[in-house]
Amino acid sequence: MTRLTCILALCLGIPWLHAQTNEALSTEDLLNLGQQFLEENVEEEVLAQFQQLDEKKVQALLQQLQTSFDSEYVLDLAALNDAAEAGLTLLSSHPDTEPYAEWLRPRLDYFTTAQELDRWIIIPPATTNNPVPRKPTPTLAMESKAWAKTTKARPRPAAATKYEAELKPIFTRHGVPAELFWIAEVESSFNPKARSPAGALGMYQLMPATAQSLGLSTWPFDERKNPEKSAAAAARHLRSLHRQFNDWPLAVAAYNAGASRVQSKLDSTQGKTFGDISRKLPGETQLYVPKLDAILKLREGKSLEELGKL
Repeated sequence: MTRLTCILALCLGIPWLHAQTNEALSTEDLLNLGQQFLEENVEEEVLAQFQQLDEKKVQALLQQLQTSFDSEYVLDLAALNDAAEAGLTLLSSHPDTEPYAEWLRPRLDYFTTAQELDRWIIIPPATTNNPVPRKPTPTLAMESKAWAKTTKARPRPAAATKYEAELKPIFTRHGVPAELFWIAEVESSFNPKARSPAGALGMYQLMPATAQSLGLSTWPFDERKNPEKSAAAAARHLRSLHRQFNDWPLAVAAYNAGASRVQSKLDSTQGKTFGDISRKLPGETQLYVPKLDAILKLREGKSLEELGKL
């Protein structure tokens, strides 16, 4: 395994590695688990494409972004805005990695919103007897306020007009609110080519195993690139998640972080709502749910809570 492959194993596999063990691992153990992660989750073409870029830049970018998105401390993202913008430039510079740039592009506002939240939280200055404490994780109410400000004047993605009339009825036919069509704005800004380094693909960013479980083929033609089939699969997935959690904010959190992770946080905290467990979820998920809520209010005049029960 090449050094770059080892790096990617560690960077991309961080959430997966956490799920495998809670024990302290040696570097060799981490690399072995990372290799297993790559073999099971990351496509060969991803590795081949990243090998054409500067190794050190790829290492720094992926390690910083993946670790911070998975961290429960949202404010970690505030310091990475410049790195994320540089990463977008890096990924946009090569035709083969442009799909990864399209994955990162709609996520840039996570970093600027985290910066806004960081400015809002004021802590007392340090004294001789009291060093500066770490700022507390923002509340869901603060995050919702920040997203309302961030998205207030945001224009509709041009591609949304192209797809709205065609895809909204697909959600309705599968028994979920048509307004959830707008998840694609958060996930990919309606770009069917958007691809995450971990393998999620398409307007609705479905992972290969999830897509296959929902009836999509990933070979020889990857149907996740097909907007209609991707939307139908996303709608079926959301319907299933809502049946499990009976709540749209929790279902959307599970769409982003995984149902098992959301359920485990509910179980361990005796929580009932997304607000009850928000601070225990990955930073990306903490921001993902209120961002979608803000987008729905902007585009449809409805919140997630107002979508109602199935």
